[in-house]
Formats: sequence, structure tokens, C-alpha cells
Amino acid sequence: MVNKLTKNTFYSHIYEGTYREYWVYIPEQYNENSPANLMVFQDGYYYIDETKPMRVPQIVDMLVAANKIPPTICVFINPGVVENPIKPEHHPDTQRSIEYDSVNDQYTRFLINELLPEALKGLNISQEPKNRVTVGFSSGGICAWSIAWFRPDLFGNVLSHCGSFVDIRGGGKFPYLIRNQSPKPIRMFFQSGSNDLDTKYGNWALGNKQMESALKFKDYDYQFEFGTEGHNLRHGAELLESAIKWLFGKND
Repeated sequence: MVNKLTKNTFYSHIYEGTYREYWVYIPEQYNENSPANLMVFQDGYYYIDETKPMRVPQIVDMLVAANKIPPTICVFINPGVVENPIKPEHHPDTQRSIEYDSVNDQYTRFLINELLPEALKGLNISQEPKNRVTVGFSSGGICAWSIAWFRPDLFGNVLSHCGSFVDIRGGGKFPYLIRNQSPKPIRMFFQSGSNDLDTKYGNWALGNKQMESALKFKDYDYQFEFGTEGHNLRHGAELLESAIKWLFGKND
């Protein structure tokens, strides 16, 4: 099978009145007789836009070809668009914020019950949590954590870039929840920087440091990289190859 990136549109019932674009990437080495690993990217276009630094398909291609990770199928999902908005929406009340920043399982249910069955139809995907990763930037980063938090039986790994662990829709309480609940089987690779956002909703660098402190307190398996960049994907792009290898258990 030739590696490919296909684009589709999806209409949701859980988020009634919304639609979204998503892309599915299948590496050349995928074999339908062997379950593939899975990575699910929130704000999906950020990770495939060739004007941005990530360019995930190229990195995954390289890692799979070099036998650094198993064949890995990627799903890149954009936030929902309201078909007939009643009024102009502004952050933090955008559909993206409703889906990504809310500390509940609605987006997780949408992903697992609605979108992924359609996106992955006919594909042989590993059901082992250790072989499945959720990914996101900013609000998408906290969403990636929420998915694993609510369904660690399906997603055992999280990759967060400048995650919004601040008080937009209650995300600032995750460090408290981590500290006061039994540890969940989740591994996390995340990054922020000294010039990350500082707004009325909180300080992104501090929010990520509080996440690190909580994960350390409860003895989670994690890797936190703190640099000097702002609220962007440049540092995350530099770390992407090592992050994917670490999340899939390849530390060499």
C-alpha cells in the first residue's frame, strides 16, 4: 500500500449542528494482517500544514522506515464548525474551546463513538493503550490529556504542546485531580516554555509546571521539556521525533 493522506468531512450528533475536516495518514509499511499503532491529533491541520514546523507524516514515515516505531496510522482532526451560528463566537466560547477545554468526557465520547469508527473503518488498529497516542497543541493539548484521563483503557499515551492547563473551562484543576485520584496508566510527554502565554485565564508555563509536579507526586511515567519558546510549535517540532519514540517505548 502506498502511503497516503486522505481528507474527509464529518458531521457529529454528539456536537449537534457541527461538522469538521479530518485527515487519515496510512504509512507504506502498514500491513492489514498486523495491528498498527495509532496517533490522534487535535487541531489536526497544525500538524500537517507544510507552512508549519511539525510535518508529522514525514517524521512518521522516517521513523517507521528506520524501524524506530511500528507502522503507525495517524488521524488529524480539526475542531468542529457550527453550521448555522446564531451570533459571532469569540474565545473562550468558540466551538474549539467548548470541545477542547471542557473537563468532561463529551469530546472523548465523540472521538471514540463517532469519528474514529468512521475514520478507521476497514483498518487493523491496535487496541492496546500503550500503542495509542493522543496529541494536541494549546487547548488541543489539554484535550489530548482529557481523552486519556477519561479512557485510559483505550489511550495510554499523551503528547501535549503548550497545553492549556489553565482556568479557561476548568482545566486548571487537573493537577488537583491527579493528586487526589489513584494513578491512571497514562504516560505523558509534554512541553512548554518561559515565553508561553500569560493571560487572564492563567500562566501556561506555570500550568504545565503544576502538571509536572502533580505527575511526579503520583509517580506517573512522564517526560517534561521546558524551553524558552512562546506559544507555538517550534520547540515541540524539535522534540517530535524523540517524543514519538519515547511514547512508543523506543528510548534508543
